[in-house]
Amino acid sequence: MDLKDIYQNVIDGQAADVETGVKAALDAGMGAEEILNNALIAAMNEIGQRFEAGDLFVPEMLIAARAMQAGLKLLKPSLAKADVKAAGKVAIGTVKGDLHDIGKNLVAMMLEGSGFEIVDLGVDVAPEAFVAAARNGANIIGMSALLTTTMTNMEGTLAALKAAGLRERVKVMIGGAPVTQDYANKIGADAFAPDASSATRIARQLVG
Repeated sequence: MDLKDIYQNVIDGQAADVETGVKAALDAGMGAEEILNNALIAAMNEIGQRFEAGDLFVPEMLIAARAMQAGLKLLKPSLAKADVKAAGKVAIGTVKGDLHDIGKNLVAMMLEGSGFEIVDLGVDVAPEAFVAAARNGANIIGMSALLTTTMTNMEGTLAALKAAGLRERVKVMIGGAPVTQDYANKIGADAFAPDASSATRIARQLVG
């Protein structure tokens, strides 16, 4: 199986074909890390660039991310066996009071497609849960909000991380419709990501 085919099937969002291709590549003795880097991650990088250039939109990005995840699921056991290190560990969640998860899920999928280990805390996440994730080794805390009324809970979470003495240990990235770079600066977050594609790029910079 050619990695180029897997790569193209991720971009086209053909989950079943990605699965078939990854299985065939593994059966042919190809290394899981090679398949991950040269087919799945490479394809998601391309998707991210196209999205930022305005050639692709959120639905196409979601479909590609799902196809990538279908392949990743098959690779995970081999990656674990080969002890392939993740790019970093990201704990991501929608802040307390907010139940929106489409944006957060897309960011999580894009990050996973870029080689990060993801701890998805879900929606309506209390500051304590983010603090616990930081204690459990997350390098990056990702917070999302869709409402201006819940956005203030990002500040509360940062305060909770500080109070727990963990703020220096983690990078905090925030995003969501009402969130801006100005707001990130104001509350002392490390980064603001306007969309899922830039979140991936920024997360790499944060752990780099």
